[in-house]
Amino acid sequence: MAHEPRIADIYGPGTYADRAFVPVPREAERIFRLLVAQTPGFPGNEALLPKVRFEGDDSPVLPGPIKAVPIAAALHAMAGVLGDEIFALRGLENKNRRIAVNTTHAALWLATPCLVYLDGQSLPSLAQQKKLRSLLPDWEQGWHSTPLKQRGTGIYRTKKPDVWYCLHGSFDIPAMLRTFGMDPDKPDIKTPAEAAAYITEHTSRYLPEELELTNLMTSQCGTICFTPAAWRNSTMGRAASERPLIDVLPQPAHSIPLPPVPFAPFRQQATSDPSPGPTYDQRPLSGIKVLSLTRIIAGPQLGTLLAALGATVIRVSAPHLADVNTLQLTLTAGQRTVGLDLRRAEDRAAVQRLLDQADVFVQGFRPGALARFRLARDDVLAVAARRGWGIVHVDESCFGDHGASPYAARPGWQQVADCATGVAHVMGRALGLDAGECVLPALPVSDMLCGLVGAVGVMMGLRERAVKGGSWVVSASLVRGNMFALEEEVGLYSEEVVKECQQRFQWGEMRAEHGVLDLMQTVWKGWNGDEIMKEYLKEDSGWFQSWDKTAFGEGSRLSILRPVTRFVRGENGEEERGVTPKWQSPSVPYAWEMKEDVGRLLFSHPRLPDALSKHVE
Repeated sequence: MAHEPRIADIYGPGTYADRAFVPVPREAERIFRLLVAQTPGFPGNEALLPKVRFEGDDSPVLPGPIKAVPIAAALHAMAGVLGDEIFALRGLENKNRRIAVNTTHAALWLATPCLVYLDGQSLPSLAQQKKLRSLLPDWEQGWHSTPLKQRGTGIYRTKKPDVWYCLHGSFDIPAMLRTFGMDPDKPDIKTPAEAAAYITEHTSRYLPEELELTNLMTSQCGTICFTPAAWRNSTMGRAASERPLIDVLPQPAHSIPLPPVPFAPFRQQATSDPSPGPTYDQRPLSGIKVLSLTRIIAGPQLGTLLAALGATVIRVSAPHLADVNTLQLTLTAGQRTVGLDLRRAEDRAAVQRLLDQADVFVQGFRPGALARFRLARDDVLAVAARRGWGIVHVDESCFGDHGASPYAARPGWQQVADCATGVAHVMGRALGLDAGECVLPALPVSDMLCGLVGAVGVMMGLRERAVKGGSWVVSASLVRGNMFALEEEVGLYSEEVVKECQQRFQWGEMRAEHGVLDLMQTVWKGWNGDEIMKEYLKEDSGWFQSWDKTAFGEGSRLSILRPVTRFVRGENGEEERGVTPKWQSPSVPYAWEMKEDVGRLLFSHPRLPDALSKHVE
């Protein structure tokens, strides 16, 4: 299925660039078919594949050569196919149904964390006016409160020429800075540029291996910036490549066999919409209960996708663990959130009560991290065995739960995955930077794709549970998605395509020290400078789902990017009402539900302000 022949090593060792450009919708179709071939058990019904329809801008509309847009579109199409299979299991088979995916919508979806309007103002505008602090509960614990903290996560020079290193202080950047002899409170550093120069002064004294060993010994985040070839040939890379991107396995053979769990009848739909339509929620995952112990982007994105597909999702946040404030606006959509501290016996008991009723359990911590709370994979599978019906267990992590990988238990973020796998190296080469300088992708691609891969895996697991019974185990890792994007069969865009995209959008400067927030602003400005894309970004463009009342500010209207996958009727593209993914409730702050109500959370409507109660869709 690969284009032949590709040009090797244009963007560094182990890279494969296309010779000819293929418009993004056609490329999405090709990558969709490639993923189908690489995913055991997908689809259950081959006849559904021709139902998929891709449309959108021919251009990838993102900086760099990574095919993030067609990959995202292909994965959304897979979710649509699985949704159609589940419809058939639930008595809603429709041979005229089509699965529509707009690739430009998929590109916007990769920027979900910054595509939000509150009272008509965009997130960048609210940030510039410094209004967010008064609107959002503060969970960041001073995370980015100084220039040194802002640049404490970045890519920096080392003592070895042309080898760069990704520092990542997680939510405790001062501790990481002290580890390498830096003063996190240095008073004469006033700007991010001064902070980056100060950090570079210190990292340049170390060999990359010294930085790596120090982080290993102190259990901190970070990684050497590998080339794609170096990562692929490493013990870690070889271990990750042993499993497919969408990794769904049945419960261990020694587990107690469990019977099939048919999907429940569709539940009555909670809506105040007086127009004609179905009185039941007929989204594919209606009635499915999900317990999610996740934070930041990948795991919560998985939860929002499942919620849009109809699942009831309870997201547990630990009040003592920091999270990103602005993500409350987008990555809690359709979910219920509660604050529970697993260090407290009564809160552990509350989580266990939720787990007893859950169809899906999602955890976003390092493999084995929840074992001390009796929430390791085997503990969760044992709960399913005791109650007599299966569960879908999801591990979402940076490096994946691969026993052969010495990195399996290491902490990691999107930035670490991008640097480890060679994606950052590819971006630096594509931007024409010298001396091996590496740059992060301009959007949190690996986080977003990881969440989407996990959601596709959950749908496969639920389908298998309904047909075959048992529990099912899903693994989704940040590095595995990056590795797929760098496969020869997927390919990279040519230098000419990258230059054409640069000319169209006039992307701003992107450098090693720039973090995710800096780069997202670069994309936002580039899109707004394009006559076509800036129309898509408008709140009234039709690309957003809105609520007139939310929990963020008195009487505030919230608009966020609507789900990508659509179910439509035949060739005319009319959307199937009550079936296509959408959220039935707006985003809410972290830990929004009263934990005293946790025993009934899975069965009740979300807690909303009185003013909101009439606005639940």
